[in-house]
Amino acid sequence: MLTRITLAALVLVAACRDAVSPERHGSVSHVAAAQGSVITLDQQNGVFAQEPWGENGTHIGKGFDPRNPHLGDAIVVTFFWHGSTNTIFEVTDHLSDANQTPVGNTYTLVEYVTAGGLSMATYVATNVQGFSDADTASDKILAVHALFSEHVTGGVKISAWSGVNAVTAQALAAHRSASGVASGITATGPGPLPLDAGSLAYAVTMSNGHAGFDRPPGFTQIGTGGDTSIVEDGEYAISSDGTPLDAQWTWYFSDATQSTWLGTALALRPAAAHLMFTTQPSTTLPLVKITPPVRVRVVDDLGNPLTSFTGPVTIAIGHNGGTLFPGTLSGTKTVTAVNGVATFSDLSIDQLGNRYTLIVTSPNLGGAESDAFNIGAL
Repeated sequence: MLTRITLAALVLVAACRDAVSPERHGSVSHVAAAQGSVITLDQQNGVFAQEPWGENGTHIGKGFDPRNPHLGDAIVVTFFWHGSTNTIFEVTDHLSDANQTPVGNTYTLVEYVTAGGLSMATYVATNVQGFSDADTASDKILAVHALFSEHVTGGVKISAWSGVNAVTAQALAAHRSASGVASGITATGPGPLPLDAGSLAYAVTMSNGHAGFDRPPGFTQIGTGGDTSIVEDGEYAISSDGTPLDAQWTWYFSDATQSTWLGTALALRPAAAHLMFTTQPSTTLPLVKITPPVRVRVVDDLGNPLTSFTGPVTIAIGHNGGTLFPGTLSGTKTVTAVNGVATFSDLSIDQLGNRYTLIVTSPNLGGAESDAFNIGAL
């Protein structure tokens, strides 16, 4: 569908959002990724203004209002401004309290691209900490900002992602940028992005052309915005099978005027997610339901629960401890996880034996084996 972006609409977008300041909060839209994906969009926000806010006009930032991300999220932040040099000397975060308390997560520059007097820079921080989790009531909103060495005008897009690998060097995969000048109907983009299975493809574009655009096929919009001189759009996709994705916008530029466009795409790998038994199977009699119910949880490489996971989990006998005959597992052996937890409430084994184990598996997750248990005397 063509996204009509007229000059009047862009002024309205800028007017409805805050000035470029992390202390003033606007609206947020929450978009969930496909069911079963480990990486999900947790929170996003953005802002544009005709003039920057902050001391000496060298500060662009925004807060994750009305609620924070979750601890352990990855944050992707893209700054847009007029200029041909990356004059950002620091990207950091703080709380939106009276003291603007520094938080101190590390933001790594992934891509910077410039053309036609426009600039766009994208930074990533993984496993963010130091603030109140989204599930904790707090008026101390996490804000991310850039400090520039000179006066700039522009805007920012911030997004937080659950389920990304906690180590930046391991999380960050392919990334690329491109730019150009065009008129009329033009296909633009940074080019195909190779992906691992389960990875996030984050794509963002910027232009001084205001006629409108078609979004990249196969992507979901994070959000779009702008002011009277800049328009931007952010998109994402989760690769289920590792097939490369090409974020390609179709711009409807004026035939009479040359417009500048910039585009960046990057990939973030999922956490090394795996299953973990939280309630081990206990000894019971043959054909008697194992109680309490066996439970497993999806966790990341640091052991943090991945509550966004809602995929299928399957359980089976690992080591078969049947004394006379191999035991058979009965009950519901594939269940759908709820908030990252799979509960097997009606399992039983029919044969006496010692040191049985159960194993759990799920597509694209590491499996797990239970502690040993017996079927026999209690």
